[in-house]
Amino acid sequence: MRGRLGRECVYVPSCRFGLFVALRHWCPPGGRVLMSPVNDDVIFFVVLAAGLRPVQAPLNPLDASIDVDAVPDDVWGSLSAVLTTNLYGNPDPAPELRARCDASGIPLLEDAAHAIGGEVGGRPVGAWGDASVFSLSKHVGAQAGGILSCADPQLRTALREAGDRLLTPWRATSELAYAVRPYAEAAVRGPGLRRAARAGMRLLGLTERDGIRMPLRPDALSRAVGSAPDLAAHDPWVRVDMHTYRLESGPLRLRRIRRRLERLDEVLEAYREGAELLLASRWARPRDGSGAQPLFRVPLLVADRDAAIAALARRGIVVGYLYDPPLDDYAGEAFTDPSPAPGAARWFARHALPVDPLRAREALDVLERSGARPAGPPEAPARRGVLPPGRAWGPEPGGGSGPARPGRATEEERGPSRG
Repeated sequence: MRGRLGRECVYVPSCRFGLFVALRHWCPPGGRVLMSPVNDDVIFFVVLAAGLRPVQAPLNPLDASIDVDAVPDDVWGSLSAVLTTNLYGNPDPAPELRARCDASGIPLLEDAAHAIGGEVGGRPVGAWGDASVFSLSKHVGAQAGGILSCADPQLRTALREAGDRLLTPWRATSELAYAVRPYAEAAVRGPGLRRAARAGMRLLGLTERDGIRMPLRPDALSRAVGSAPDLAAHDPWVRVDMHTYRLESGPLRLRRIRRRLERLDEVLEAYREGAELLLASRWARPRDGSGAQPLFRVPLLVADRDAAIAALARRGIVVGYLYDPPLDDYAGEAFTDPSPAPGAARWFARHALPVDPLRAREALDVLERSGARPAGPPEAPARRGVLPPGRAWGPEPGGGSGPARPGRATEEERGPSRG
C-alpha cells in the first residue's frame, strides 16, 4: 500500500477502526465534520464516537459525491475536518476539497473503503488527504483488515501506537472462526439454505438489522454521545456487521490478507471491465468520456429500485450496500446538522441500485428481461453533472423528487458494511 499511495501506511484491523484513530488524531472533541448523508450508518456512529458533530453535505445527485460549491460559506467556516466517502468507488472531488480545506485550515480525511485502485486528479484516491483509510474486505476480499495512511511520514509511529492502545487481544477461537467462515458461507449459497441460515441467525439473536439502516435507539445513543469521545460507549453501533472491528489480527488473518493482496491488480482489472459494461448501459449516469474506475459497485439509477432488487434476487444476485434514507433523515437534528439541500441525496438514495461489476452481464440481462426503467431526472441536476445534449432519462411516475422511502432489505440483500 505504501507503493500504491506513495505515503506511509499503518495496518489496522478494519477501516472503521482506522477512521476512528484518524478522527481522534486530527479533530478536537466537539468539532464539526462535513460528510456525505449517503453513507453507511456505521461511519456516522464512528464520527459520533470520536466526539464530533456530523454535518451533512449537499451532493451531486448523479453519483452522490460532495457538491463543493453548494456548501455554504458559513458552514466552511465552522468545520474541523472534511470526510470524503468515494461511494462505490466513484471519487469525491478531492482536488477541490483539498483546496477548500487548505483555505479553511482544516484537514481532509478520505474514506477510501470502496475506492482502492481508484484515481482522481492524476493521483490515487487516498493520496489527497491528510489521512485516508482503506478496507481490505472489499476489493481485496479478505473479510478483515484495513489501512490507515498519512501524508506526514513522521506521524506513522504515533498513529500506530494510538491504534494499538485501542485494540483487543487476538483470540484463537476468533482466528478459527475466521478460517472456516469462507467454507461455511459456500455451504449455504443455495437459496433454500440461505433462508434457513437467516432464520437460524434470527433465533440466535445474531441478526442486527431488519432493514437497510440499523435501529438508531436515540435514548441510548444520547447517553453514548454524552460520554464521547468514547469508542466503547458506541460499540453497540460501531460493531454492527463486524464485531471484530477492533480485534488484533492473528496469523491466519494476516496470511489470508497477504495472499489476497498479491492478486489485487488482477482483481481490480476484473472490476474495471465489469464497471465498463455497466456504465455503458441505459441505467447508468451519463459518462464524462473518461475511462472506467475499478468501481466496487456501479450505482445504476432505476425508477423502481425495490422491484429491480427482487428481480435480481430471483437470479441469485444479491444487492447490498444500500444507504437509504440519507443520514440526516435517519438520525435527525438531535445527532447531525442536516444538509442545506437534501433533495439530491434523497433522490440518489431512493434510485441507486449498486450492482457488483463481477456479475455485470448477468445483472444487465435480468434488468432487460424484467423491464426495469431508468430513473427520471432529479429535480435540479447538479452543476457538475448536467446532462449532455442528446442524453435522455426514462420517465418515472410521480416525478423524481420527494421524501425518501426508508426501503427494506434482508441482511443478505443489504450486504456487509464498510469494514
